[in-house]
Formats: sequence, structure tokens, C-alpha cells
Amino acid sequence: MSFDVDTIFQIAGIGIIIAMIQTVLKQMGKEDWSQWVTLIGFIIILAMISTYIADLFEKIRRVFLFQ
Repeated sequence: MSFDVDTIFQIAGIGIIIAMIQTVLKQMGKEDWSQWVTLIGFIIILAMISTYIADLFEKIRRVFLFQ
């Protein structure tokens, strides 16, 4: 599992873009759309890091089962 810096910058970039879009939508009075944008951004980031989370749980399982 190599967690390189590029992934961190991608997550930060997506977060900044989503925050900007959400702020603009809220100021326009589209609160429901801003919530959807935030949810979709969260799902995209979660999909990006799902492999890292799976590796983390696998390592935890190996540590506690002494394999």
C-alpha cells in the first residue's frame, strides 16, 4: 500500500472545487442542489480511497489474527 502525495492533492483539489460550487449554489438560493453536490463529492472521494480502506482493514485483520 503506497499512499503517494498525488492522491492527497487530488482529494484536496476535489474538496476545494466542491466547496466553491456549494458556496455559489447556496448564495443563489439553491440549497437542495448544494447538498447534492456535496454528497456526490463525498461519494467520489470515498470511491477514490476505498482501496486504501480495504488495505487498512486487511492489515488490521492480519495483526489481530496473527497471520
